[in-house]
Parts: sequence; structure tokens; C-alpha cells
Amino acid sequence: MFEVIGERINTSRKAVQAAVADRDADYIIDDVKKQQDAGAHFIDVNAGARIGHEFEDMRWLINTIQPIATVPLCLDSPDPAVLEMAFQIVAKTPMINSISLEKERFDAMIPFLNGKDCKVIALCMDDSGMPSSSDDIVKRAVKLVEELNKINIKTENIYIDPLVQPISTDSKKGVMVLDAVRAIKAQFSDVHISGGLSNISYGLPQRKIINRTFVALMMAAGMDSAIIDPLDQKIMATIKTADMLLGNDNFCGRYLKGVRAGVIES
Repeated sequence: MFEVIGERINTSRKAVQAAVADRDADYIIDDVKKQQDAGAHFIDVNAGARIGHEFEDMRWLINTIQPIATVPLCLDSPDPAVLEMAFQIVAKTPMINSISLEKERFDAMIPFLNGKDCKVIALCMDDSGMPSSSDDIVKRAVKLVEELNKINIKTENIYIDPLVQPISTDSKKGVMVLDAVRAIKAQFSDVHISGGLSNISYGLPQRKIINRTFVALMMAAGMDSAIIDPLDQKIMATIKTADMLLGNDNFCGRYLKGVRAGVIES
């Protein structure tokens, strides 16, 4: 089953930042409930945009969300101190967003993750920059899995982000990441593939149709999770339909439920 990580509780969004600054719990609670009702399997929580306030904002967000959360939280921060605090107060086993092979980030995150019971988003980024080929993505993914396994993070708890790049800058960027996902899944059948998808359409018109088409292609290649807005009904309909066509929806149950609820329409 494809897992949706709801991206909306992020203080980089103006409305969320204002709600956090004003400690407007009703706004946050309403948004989280809507994401859950729309089918989110995790709620991403990012409090990094208000410089100097991340620690307190993250704690307030978790304490606000947790009483009404029916799904686990994805703790999104580059600061291990913020993550350690958040990890200690969450009720459900969380997802951590994220680690990469960039030395500074890697060296900070490995001690934090060591011994933790959690899921981890692992970005195929290193100090040389974005990957330039499918082989680059695969090599970085292999390194991430190996390093996380060393600290007892199980392969099935690793979510590799292959770093989708704009196709407007290079017509092969889509094929590059699709080939990489297939190769990663061939080597590590238990690893998950996740991350954001909207970069693929950057700089082009009618971005939403590009994103919806691309998520279906990525799912066919082996992607089984994404950080998206679950309130985008059309992309959620595409995901549910593709999941059914890929054999992940017994007796088409989730698809039929979506049709009856009016969230899947032709």
C-alpha cells in the first residue's frame, strides 16, 4: 500500500507560521484532521521557518497535534536536539526526516539515530551536490542503507529519497530517477522509496497534471511513499487508482471506497 506523508504542517507555509506564532491550536488541529480524513498515513511536522523558535514551536506543535493524531508523526528537522526532544514526547513510533550523506548532516544525525526505534527518510545527497545520473542515485542509496544498517536501522524502516529534479532543465531527469528507483528496489526489495515529487514540474505550466502523471510512473517503478498534500484530491485519486492497478488493493476495496465517497471521479 502506498503511504502518504502529509506535508501541510510546515512553518514555511504562511498560514501555518501565523498559527504557530499565535498558538492557534484550532487551526493546526483542523488541518491535521483534514489530512488524516483525506488518507495521510503520517503527518510531517516542520517548525524550522521561525528562526530561533524551532525548539519551542516543535514542542508546541507535537503537544497540540498528538491528542487528535490517529497516525504517526514525521519529525522534520536538521537539528538533532530538536529531534531528540520531539522523539521523547511522541506517542507513536515516528518517522525522522531526514539524513543525507553530506558530512555535516550525516555526522550529526548518526549519533541521534543510533539505537532509535523509528523510520528514516534518507536523501541521496552528498557533499558533491545533487546526483547527476541514475548510477549516482543508486550508489548513494546503497551507502545510506549500509550506514543505517550499521546502527541497527532495519532496511524496511528506511525510506530512500532519490531527489527528483526538474525535467525543464534536462529532458532525461525523469527517466534518470525512474531507472534509479527500479535499480534500488531490485537490490533492496524491503527498502521504501519516498520523497517529494513536485520538483519534476518546476518551471513548466500546468504542473499538477505533470505531478499526477509522474507519481503513477514512479509507483510503477517501485515508489511506495511520497511527501504530498493529501488535500489535493486529484493526486490522491491518481495514487489510489495506481495502487489498485499495481495489485496493492485487495478486491479494489480502497478504490471503490474512494469512488463512493466522491473523491475519485473521471
